[in-house]
Amino acid sequence: MATRRKGEIDSKPGQSAVKIFAANERMNQLLIEHLDAEVWNAKAPGSVRTIAAIFTHVHNVRTKWVRLTAPHLKVPRQLSRMQCSQAEASAALAVSAARCEEMLAEAFAGGGRIGSFMRDGWAGLMPAGAEMLCYMIAHEAHHRGQACMIAHQLGCKLPGRVTSAMWNWERMLK
Repeated sequence: MATRRKGEIDSKPGQSAVKIFAANERMNQLLIEHLDAEVWNAKAPGSVRTIAAIFTHVHNVRTKWVRLTAPHLKVPRQLSRMQCSQAEASAALAVSAARCEEMLAEAFAGGGRIGSFMRDGWAGLMPAGAEMLCYMIAHEAHHRGQACMIAHQLGCKLPGRVTSAMWNWERMLK
């Protein structure tokens, strides 16, 4: 595989989609790794999910995306939001990310196996490809933001190098 020069666009959209989703997953893992254990299941003010519930939701939604969109792929086991440790969530997210990357690679390759993205049983079909990737990334970025806000409300100050790293897409893409 030829090495791209800085600023050069990848000519293979499927490979780019997989890299982008992998970078998104590295952001999830970075955040989970640097959260204080005390805030993982702590209840923040108001009626909001715990951080544990947020990350189990992210994983469980990924399993739904795979089940509905690419049923030929092995669907990861869902997590219990009530009994999920940081280590369990981290491991499960790695598995569901790998499955989503397979699904994205197939969707961008064409060939008919994945013609549309079904994000939920009640939602309309979405084209498999760029729209699918954008939805997946937006969903997870929203929940990462929630987790960061809840951690802050609970007194867990994430190191600046961690919050900065989550915005450093150039580095995450490597």
